[in-house]
Amino acid sequence: MKTQDFWYDLPPELIAQTPLPRRDASRLLMLDRETGETRHGHFTDIVYCLRPGDCLVMNDSRVLPARLLGNRPTGGAAELLLLRDLGGNRWECLAKPARKLTQGQEVLFGQGELVGKVVQELPEGGRIVEFSYQGIFLEVLDRLGKMPLPPYIKEELGDRERYQTVYSRETGSAAAPTAGLHFTKELLEKIREMGVSEAFITLHVGLGTFRPVKAEDISQHHMHSELCRINEETAALLNRTREQGGRIVCVGTTSCRTLESLVGEDGRFSPGSRWTDIFIYPGYKFKAMDALITNFHLPESTLVMLVSAFAGREKVLAAYQEAVRQRYRFFSFGDAMFIGDLSKVSIPAKNQEEIDEDPGL
Repeated sequence: MKTQDFWYDLPPELIAQTPLPRRDASRLLMLDRETGETRHGHFTDIVYCLRPGDCLVMNDSRVLPARLLGNRPTGGAAELLLLRDLGGNRWECLAKPARKLTQGQEVLFGQGELVGKVVQELPEGGRIVEFSYQGIFLEVLDRLGKMPLPPYIKEELGDRERYQTVYSRETGSAAAPTAGLHFTKELLEKIREMGVSEAFITLHVGLGTFRPVKAEDISQHHMHSELCRINEETAALLNRTREQGGRIVCVGTTSCRTLESLVGEDGRFSPGSRWTDIFIYPGYKFKAMDALITNFHLPESTLVMLVSAFAGREKVLAAYQEAVRQRYRFFSFGDAMFIGDLSKVSIPAKNQEEIDEDPGL
């Protein structure tokens, strides 16, 4: 398949620049995986899409304030985006301006409170940087770093926690697993009371997930590796869910990629961790996931390809076109989708005018 097969037209004004005042006030487009039927609602309607016995799988990774703005000793501005902790105070980073940050170059942050030295040059602006500082690195980073918002977001983020899920706990991501941003603690409690269990996996999101597909033939694209893991408790819960006839519902593409990377050929799960570069596109046979909660993704991105593998390219692009017509908000701070079986979903009637007039939207 060609990369251009996953293109769709998106008016720039539909790219959400800030989160809504309420996390769960976003809209929800529901797509039937088999028929292509679409329905519209609020994110709180996700409770009608879930069933007792289902298991909701969430990525508990927490975003680092990984964007560092500093200066070279000569005074020129420089920026580092931390991607991966290599140990020994060394990090894989994305550097700007890369042509100025050659091997041996130092960058000063916070009046020299943190100093980074380039020790190795990598392709595509990547650098290995060794840091020197006093105290605890994560505390220094918390003082000096900024949240690494995607480049299509131009607005400043007033509250850092709005780029974290309410269940984040394992620090290490360079970007948020944004499908989970819609959940509140109250909504999760309501879902638990329905008899839906929750399982946590960890995948530390790198920029490889969002790297543009430059190959004309998508099969020639290669993903960057990301570290993912499931623990013993999660593995046992997922296996029990399957044995008892429940569905595994992934919150976000990172949860999906983790489970599909760690599931056995027999469909069972074992605790473990690995570096995964799994690239899911149409033709892939899913072994772990039964339904997906996700955001709307960039045209021609690997994430649109993953969603298309799950529900079919034509159905997904038609749903995206419907979302554009209905003026949904797109990308990280935008609205959400539920993709799965809608045959047993019954939602109290809402017309489009009620959704548009909701003050939370």
